[in-house]
Amino acid sequence: MTRQLLACCLSCCLLALEARAVEMPVRKAGLWEMKMLRSGSPLPEMTMQHCTDETTDKQMGTAFSPMSKDVCSKQDIQKTATGYVTDSVCSVGGTSITSHADISGDFDSAYTVKSTSHSEGATAGLPRDSTTVIEAKWLGACKADQKPGDIVMPGGVKMNVKDMEKLKGMMPKQLPR
Repeated sequence: MTRQLLACCLSCCLLALEARAVEMPVRKAGLWEMKMLRSGSPLPEMTMQHCTDETTDKQMGTAFSPMSKDVCSKQDIQKTATGYVTDSVCSVGGTSITSHADISGDFDSAYTVKSTSHSEGATAGLPRDSTTVIEAKWLGACKADQKPGDIVMPGGVKMNVKDMEKLKGMMPKQLPR
């Protein structure tokens, strides 16, 4: 379950960050709450909090750009009247994932990412088709004990997204059967 949670979080980061080539706006500095709702998946709804600033958001794009290039054969983004649209094809753990996302809202108070994905080569127990909605809202200043990059995941798991590069080694080469 921990690997699935990490893979899900990493996927969400890659989805959000692959759009950096178009220079998406940087989120307002402070504490963001991100609620992830998934259908077609055994993973439960989860809510995370992320403390960020301008430098951290920009660094995330730089840090993950090479990683997404390693796993994604297609990464297209278009600016629309209401936000952005992304289309990607990525391969993780022997599974090919085709995704389409609509990103709307602003990056000062709230934004929404609606993503649909289809997996080929998925192992038993993992969904072939899923829909994910990420609802993000700005809560205010980061808490006194937080620094930019800190993220608090379900169950109180704390980490700093600046350390996400280290997670590449934790990702399974092949998803468990």
